[in-house]
Amino acid sequence: MKILLDANALMMPVQFQIDIFDELRSLLGAFEPVVLSGVIRELTGLSRAKGRDGAAARHGLVLGERCTVVEGGDTNSGSVDEQMIEYATRNACMVVTNDRHVRDALLTRGIGVISMRNQKKLEILRR
Repeated sequence: MKILLDANALMMPVQFQIDIFDELRSLLGAFEPVVLSGVIRELTGLSRAKGRDGAAARHGLVLGERCTVVEGGDTNSGSVDEQMIEYATRNACMVVTNDRHVRDALLTRGIGVISMRNQKKLEILRR
């Protein structure tokens, strides 16, 4: 099963001290982590910052190396969020995100979302 991760998902380990891959394994069993090239670009930009967010983004880039990197939409245009929604809809894969806009858009389309619960664990959301 393909699981699409967004930038904030890849930053969760530093921000919330959780092992995202272990959490996903416990929820799903076997899975294939996928990340859009736009998410990698977004993390690269964020990684230049100092402080906790920069450190989280740098760690997110390291975690991104453990994922299959794919291009976004057919045209690769629009925001990274729009590309994620398009990719997840087209490929019927679940998405790990804490972004409310992305989460709601995916749930409206019947796509499963994995999100943080109580800043401790991941949970599967479906509508």
